[in-house]
Amino acid sequence: MKNLINRLNFTFLVIRLIFREVEQMAVVYATLIVKGYKTFAQVPNVIKPQVAEVLRELEAEELITE
Repeated sequence: MKNLINRLNFTFLVIRLIFREVEQMAVVYATLIVKGYKTFAQVPNVIKPQVAEVLRELEAEELITE
């Protein structure tokens, strides 16, 4: 039972780290888009929703184009 709890704790930790990484990458891509180095179309599909959210928060919706 203790081993199962340890595995679950580790799994939840990994999941939290993955979500934090996605959030950080969304901010990086949004910054690159705002500065003109990348376009929204160049963002990997996996994190496009998060990048779009960051761009909306920055009031830069006009940059969300395919």
